[in-house]
Amino acid sequence: MSDPLDRVREAAASRGLSVELRERPAARSLHEAAEKLGIPASGIVKTLVVKRSDDTYLFALIPGGRSISWPKLRAVVGVNRLRLPEAELALAATGYERGTIVPIGSTTDWPVYADESIVGQRIAMGAGAHGYSLFVDADDLIAAYGATVADISVPEA
Repeated sequence: MSDPLDRVREAAASRGLSVELRERPAARSLHEAAEKLGIPASGIVKTLVVKRSDDTYLFALIPGGRSISWPKLRAVVGVNRLRLPEAELALAATGYERGTIVPIGSTTDWPVYADESIVGQRIAMGAGAHGYSLFVDADDLIAAYGATVADISVPEA
């Protein structure tokens, strides 16, 4: 398998998506990563791999400070059961390790569901490799992947 950063660059270019990959010191939490990047926690968007009961997956894009609302996401997707897969299943489904996952360059183009709160924002997210962040305009990412935009999150407890 090719270098993850190259995969991200090539996949972004193939979709006409402008991305910036930036080296980032290791962080122990999303809030620490945001501080090191000089952005609010809500500016970092987590790409969560979600497993359906038929063994297919989807990506949920959830901003920092928020969590997936399982009832809302199930309603939008139109299914009764969804769950976060084990780390090894997420790696097999995307080609990326947990903590680096991004829809861009995933080994399979799973459907993307974006929380409506990221619309109009420039966001940071995983870059496919540890120690890097990817910056992209959320609207461009949504358009490039035909993402479904909906209210799929709740504030973190």
